[in-house]
Amino acid sequence: MRAGYLNRKVHYWLSVWLALPMALISVTGLLLQFKKSLPWVQPPEQKRELALPIAEWPVLLAAAQASPQLGVSSWKDVERLELRPSKGLIKLIGKNGQEAQFDAGSGQLLQVELRRSDTIEALHDGSWFGDGIKFGWFATSAFGLLLATLSGIWLFVEPYVMKARRRRRQARESALTLAS
Repeated sequence: MRAGYLNRKVHYWLSVWLALPMALISVTGLLLQFKKSLPWVQPPEQKRELALPIAEWPVLLAAAQASPQLGVSSWKDVERLELRPSKGLIKLIGKNGQEAQFDAGSGQLLQVELRRSDTIEALHDGSWFGDGIKFGWFATSAFGLLLATLSGIWLFVEPYVMKARRRRRQARESALTLAS
C-alpha cells in the first residue's frame, strides 16, 4: 500500500471521527472568545468605583438569600465567589448557574443574571459529558486532530515534493544524456 494512499485514507476517516467534537469545540470556543462582549454568555460587569473589599460574608449571604433567582439558602448553594478589587465587585456564582454581582464596599446587590460561560466551557473541554467522553472522545479527538493536521499538511506539500523530485530526476537524466 502506498504511503500517499494510506495518508488520504487516514485523513478521510479521521475527519469523520473529528467532525462532531471539532464543531462543538469551534462553536463553544468562539462563544468563549467573546464572552466579555456577549451578555448572553456572561453577564456584563457592573461599573463601580475602586473599593477595598470590606463587605462582610454574612451581609453577602443575606443579600444572596433575599434574591429568589439565586436559589441560595446557605453557603452550600454557592459554587464560588470571585473578587474583583480593581472593579469594586464581588461575584457570587450559585450552583444553579446564576451570577450575582455585589458592590465590594457596601455589599449591595447590583444584579442577578444567568451565567452561561461555565456551561459553555464544560461543553468546550468535554467535561460536561463526564470523564469517559472527555478523555475517551475529546482527548483522542485532539490527538486525531493533530494527526489530521499533519496528514493535511503532507497532502498539501506532497505534490510540490514530487514535482521537485521529478525535476531533479529529469535534470540528472538530461545531464547523463548530454555527457554520453
